[in-house]
Amino acid sequence: MAEDIKIGFLGAGKMASALAKGFLKAGIVKPSGLAASDVYASARELFHKETGGAALASNREVLKASDVLVLAVKPQQVGEVLAEIKAGFKPRHLLISIAAGISVKALEKGLPARARVVRVMPNTPALVGAGATGFSLGSHATAEDGKLATRLFQSVGVAFQVKEPLLDAVTGLSGSGPAYGFLMIEALSDGGVAAGLPRDIATRLAAQTLLGSARMVLETGMHPGALKDMVTSPAGTTIEALHHLEEGGVRAALISAVRAAAERAKELGES
Repeated sequence: MAEDIKIGFLGAGKMASALAKGFLKAGIVKPSGLAASDVYASARELFHKETGGAALASNREVLKASDVLVLAVKPQQVGEVLAEIKAGFKPRHLLISIAAGISVKALEKGLPARARVVRVMPNTPALVGAGATGFSLGSHATAEDGKLATRLFQSVGVAFQVKEPLLDAVTGLSGSGPAYGFLMIEALSDGGVAAGLPRDIATRLAAQTLLGSARMVLETGMHPGALKDMVTSPAGTTIEALHHLEEGGVRAALISAVRAAAERAKELGES
């Protein structure tokens, strides 16, 4: 099944190409089983160049050539794309949507009755194979569809199936989360520069430090608090720094940021 599956992308932007390359690397699909459409010829051509997949002129052509369709367009374009493919959408088709804020209900409404749908919330580190994804099955999607979604998105990072209402929390945490990480890297780099380091060295040290810390959490399975305590010597530099972070409300600010982004995601989904 893995070698024979045909995956089509409705939208051939950077995320589509990143996902396609992950699927290829994992051996889930062959280049001959990939296709993509996009309103921009340059995006179609780049997709073909990077993946070897077919660059097709229309969404209907991709529909005919595919079993799994990845909806990778901007949210405001979703209605138009669904209307275009609805008539040709068959029981064999599975729609996987990465369009932010578009509910399962809205996706199913735009397709024939009993259409199989999976709503996915990936994040931009999927572009470098380090994504964090949450997904939810539609009312007619099968357990096998869930297993396929897991396999597809684990090929570009980690993936977890959640109930659809929790996708807002996924959006607030991992969907928007890369921006929090970039902000921390930039601030830590500024601190290094303020302490005398050249900017390029400060930025590399900051980024590598967060990368290494994340890997320790994932690879050791230890609680972040326990790992923090391992670095924190009595009356040392780290406890002094942590005291300043707590005074600045960093922990509370991050919690509030995730909650605020989750609430905004909910609002956008209801609009």
